[in-house]
Amino acid sequence: MFESLSDRLDSAFKNLKGEGKITDLNVAATVKEIRRALVDADVNYKIAKEFTDTVREKATGEKVITAISPSQLMVKIVKDELVSLMGGEATELNAKGAPAVILIAGLQGSGKTTFSGKLANYLKKQKKLSPLLVAADVYRPAAMEQLRVLGEQIGVDVHLELENKNPVEIAQNAIREARAKNKNVVIIDTAGRLAVDEAMMTEVANIKSAVNPTEILFVVDSMTGQDAVNTAKAFNDRLDFSGVVLTKLDGDTRGGAALSIKYTVEKPIKFVSSGEKLDTLDVFYPERMAQRILGMGDITTLVEKAQAQFDEEQAKKLEKKIRKNQFDFADFKQQLEQIKKMGNIKDLLAMIPGVGKAIKDIDISDDAFKGIEAIINSMTLHERANPDVIDSSRRKRIAKGSGKDISEVNAFMKQFEQMREMMKMMNKMPMGGKMMPGMRR
Repeated sequence: MFESLSDRLDSAFKNLKGEGKITDLNVAATVKEIRRALVDADVNYKIAKEFTDTVREKATGEKVITAISPSQLMVKIVKDELVSLMGGEATELNAKGAPAVILIAGLQGSGKTTFSGKLANYLKKQKKLSPLLVAADVYRPAAMEQLRVLGEQIGVDVHLELENKNPVEIAQNAIREARAKNKNVVIIDTAGRLAVDEAMMTEVANIKSAVNPTEILFVVDSMTGQDAVNTAKAFNDRLDFSGVVLTKLDGDTRGGAALSIKYTVEKPIKFVSSGEKLDTLDVFYPERMAQRILGMGDITTLVEKAQAQFDEEQAKKLEKKIRKNQFDFADFKQQLEQIKKMGNIKDLLAMIPGVGKAIKDIDISDDAFKGIEAIINSMTLHERANPDVIDSSRRKRIAKGSGKDISEVNAFMKQFEQMREMMKMMNKMPMGGKMMPGMRR
């Protein structure tokens, strides 16, 4: 997402590179390009114009004219305005109640059911809550079955009433069940339509009146661009929802919805979601998103994703093995599995400042580790734990078993050995002010 917008903005800032100061003339040219970039990203023209007018006003201020690096200062101004446009601060989900009731609304195909599963998984893991999923889409049987499967995958109970065609009754019965089973969050997945219609609006409004939800989240497919913003306005006028969820951020989207929706409906974006995996749900941070758009990376989110997969006991065991130069192929495979759980590899790399632009034209598949895993899986348990025993005949067998050429196995073995040598060198360095065993001052 945002690749095209990032490129266009970067091109706009080049108007100021090499300039000694910001002037009315070079600001005008830069602002014009920024406005074009936003409109091409499917941002409403009125919003784009208001945004760039503010940028122009701040850029031509008295303090800015004497700036040493005009292009860098312009990037900062645009970043600050993007953050403001998208809401300024992250907004916490209100999941407090006895139970808290979260109503999920949106058009059919926007990803409501998948998001409901992701949210239940998020609340269970991050907030240590006990959620109950509710299948209140009585028109699409597949939605009920999909929610049941999702609940099974994440270990969350699902309230199903296959014969009941009254979504209000289903929602009310689910709340009673939640209280009886000590569930502290109820997530109600409602029906959608292919377009906004009165019947759908009346139905979801009736559910709202009956259960008095703590939160109403409007789920929108970010790939629909400005249409998503218009739909959000129609829903908000009727439901007065509390927050927005942007799904399918990994798709071919220009970003107009993310940039415009807060301005249009005056409701915060609370979550962003990509892909079908149930752990690909992130709290929406306007500043982090602005940094990504401007190619600054997003180290904070990268660290948080790593910490989510971090097992303290496992890390201590691994540290002991590294200190004793006993890091093996089983450890290496375990680390690969943790990296894969963090999300799309290219998206992760793009969070590192400066890397996003460098790899934007490179196809990095999520299957990038499959070859390495195939090689390790073709080793015996003894070989994985004792890399030094793998001689040429064993390498030939491993190559045959993994479907790889012997040269690929040799290259991987060489890289692994180089990594172990690096670890060995790090062990000889002082750590935390202490000397490693065997070292002298």
